Amino acid sequence: MSRDSVTLTEAGPILFDLVAVIVREQGKLSEIDGQTGDGDHGVNMGKGFRMAGERLKAQGDFTLPQGFATLGDTLLSDIGGSMGPLYGTFFTDMAEVLDDTDVIDAPHVSAMLKAGLAAVQGLGEAKPGDKTLVDVIVPAMEGFDAAQAAGKSFAESLTAMKDAAGAGLEATRSMVAKVGRASRLGERSRGTLDAGAASCDMILSTLADGLITRLNA
Repeated sequence: MSRDSVTLTEAGPILFDLVAVIVREQGKLSEIDGQTGDGDHGVNMGKGFRMAGERLKAQGDFTLPQGFATLGDTLLSDIGGSMGPLYGTFFTDMAEVLDDTDVIDAPHVSAMLKAGLAAVQGLGEAKPGDKTLVDVIVPAMEGFDAAQAAGKSFAESLTAMKDAAGAGLEATRSMVAKVGRASRLGERSRGTLDAGAASCDMILSTLADGLITRLNA
């Protein structure tokens, strides 16, 4: 049987998994972005996550919220465009949910996702269906909460979150962009994935995998 929580110290190294996946997939992200935008999403994300990874290595040991805070600060201060502030605030506000605890459990993940969504919508005002990363965060959050309501374990709920995030990403393919640079294309944006949704799917899936591994250890 899997555990129902992970200490924040145990979960800290998941930040290196997040850095690794974004740096590894930056070419794919830029390719997706290039279909409707300027094609720099992967480059900017890769630069920011690489810089954050170097700062985390220099810190030595750190907890999950400390890692989120370093990543958020790096994206806010060193990455231009719209995604730096959006993801910077996303990670910073998720870190704040874990201020008064030593462990992360199912209620904390639910609260983190809600805080991350509020941060993104507070800055960008994107709604579900606008073809943005919101179209991954919302189904991920709803999938996780639905699994919890159905009596699923923490690990099973994380799997549900991951599956819902992937489905949310795929759903952006049939949407018309309503905000951002891609919105200038109108109907021509239909038929492609959204780059921000793609990076968000990678982030949430990697976070879920990291926690599941530790819950089952």
